[in-house]
Amino acid sequence: MSDSFPSNAPRHLKGALIGVDPFNPLASVVVFQYNPETMSRRLEPRGPAADGERGEAFRLSGPPKETITLSVEIDATDQLAEAHPLAVASGIGATLAALEMMLYPKSALVIANTVLAAVGTVEILPTEGPMVLFVWGPTRVLPVRVTSMSITEEAYDTLLNPTRAKVELSLAVLGYNDLKLTSPGNALFFVHQVTKEVLATTNLFNSVQNIGTGLKL
Repeated sequence: MSDSFPSNAPRHLKGALIGVDPFNPLASVVVFQYNPETMSRRLEPRGPAADGERGEAFRLSGPPKETITLSVEIDATDQLAEAHPLAVASGIGATLAALEMMLYPKSALVIANTVLAAVGTVEILPTEGPMVLFVWGPTRVLPVRVTSMSITEEAYDTLLNPTRAKVELSLAVLGYNDLKLTSPGNALFFVHQVTKEVLATTNLFNSVQNIGTGLKL
């Protein structure tokens, strides 16, 4: 598999997952080696409570709950052929580690909490993982929670380092209902929603044109 394009073909942007935390602004950066060919998105509206009053059927308590699922392929074959030092030393281990660290709390915070517990601190806040951003083009940069990650390692080198793998990801999009007002992710999601509103408005021309064509028939 290779990303080879004719010289006159436009280069495709790469999708990515980026883990950000205050102590390390780029804790985990995974630019997709190959963009997934398909991506599934499931949206569920946030409506009123089940026992809501009559007349509340169309009220929305926030943006829809959105789940994104996609499959990412990672392959070190080309890098190994070029004797890339990182690929020779660990195959695709570094890329897999960057993905997996999006599910881990920082070890320094875990150690600090362990020390606090040992000296009798009553209340210890759970450690937070990095804020994860799903980047899919300039108009879709979304804060997400990685709800599941399934890794299938498909090939190994002589040291049993994985050299090819497929990663199935399930991402829950985090909106302003889920994030603090001061969170950068809050602002990113709001920009995402406004962009959708603008795109929906521009669709009006197509809708009117199609209605007119239907009436002529």
